Amino acid sequence: MPVPLPPALDLSLDLLRCPTCRTRRLHPDHGALRCPVGHTFDIARHGYASLLTGTRATSGDDAAMVQARDRFLSTGAYAPIREVGARLAADTVSEQGTVVDVGCGTGYYLAGVLDQLPGARGLGLDTSVRALRSAARAHDRAAAVAWDVFRPFPLANGVADVVLDVFAPRNPTEFHRVLRPTGRLIVVRPTGRHLAELRGQVPAMVTVDPAKEQRLHRALNPFFEVVVTEQVEYSVALARPAALDLVAMTPSARHVSRANLNGGVLPDQVTVSVLATAYQPR
Repeated sequence: MPVPLPPALDLSLDLLRCPTCRTRRLHPDHGALRCPVGHTFDIARHGYASLLTGTRATSGDDAAMVQARDRFLSTGAYAPIREVGARLAADTVSEQGTVVDVGCGTGYYLAGVLDQLPGARGLGLDTSVRALRSAARAHDRAAAVAWDVFRPFPLANGVADVVLDVFAPRNPTEFHRVLRPTGRLIVVRPTGRHLAELRGQVPAMVTVDPAKEQRLHRALNPFFEVVVTEQVEYSVALARPAALDLVAMTPSARHVSRANLNGGVLPDQVTVSVLATAYQPR
C-alpha cells in the first residue's frame, strides 16, 4: 500500500526541486515524489522523503546515537540553546516564514523555532535515516528530507527566511542560494569551554579546534555579514545516565565505547558554552 503524503511534507512541496534535474518541481505519486521527467524518490513509512542519489558523504548518526540524543535532550539540559536559536529566528521573520534546518538531527531545534512562529513551516535536512524518523515527528509543521548537506540542496532559490545550523556541517554557498535576500542564517557552535569537564575525564572525546572560529569566519565572510552574536554559557548538573548519553550522542561515540565508560569517573556537572550568530546575506 502506498505511503500517504505526510501533511508537513505536503506543506513544503513547493520548496523542493528534483535533485537530478535541479530545476523541476516534485509532486506526490503513489507513495513517492516524482518530477515531470520521471525521477522518483521514496517517501518512507516513517514520514520523511529520501531525495538522496548516488553515494552519500556520510551515513549520519546511527540508531544508538539518535536514541542517546533523544534521551539527553528530553532532560532539558540544552533547552537554553534551543531557546536562543528560536529567539534569533523569531526576531528575523514573520510568523508565516519558512525555516530550513540543515543537519537537523532529531528535529529538536527546528521544533523550538516553529513553536515560536505559529504560522511558519519547517524543513529539516539530514543524512541519518534514524534521526529523520524522529525529525518527521518532531513538529506537525516540520517536514524531513534525507539529504547530504555537503551537496547542492534539493531546494529552489531564495525560499528560506531562516537557515538554521546547530552543531551541524555548513555549506555556505547553498545557505546563501536558498535564503531570501532579507533572510537570516543562524549558526550555533561550541566554544572551547563546551563540556570541558567531560572532555577532561574522557580524553578520547572530540575536542573543539581553537581555530574553529577563524575557519567559520573565512568560510562565511564572502557570503554573509554578522548581525548579532550571543554567547550562551551555563553549568548543568548531570546524572550518570545523562553523562553517558551526552558522550554517546556526539561524534565522540565513534571513538569511545560505552563499555569503557561504564567503569570510569564522569563529572556530575558540566559547562555548556556555545556561540549563536545571526548572519544576513551579502
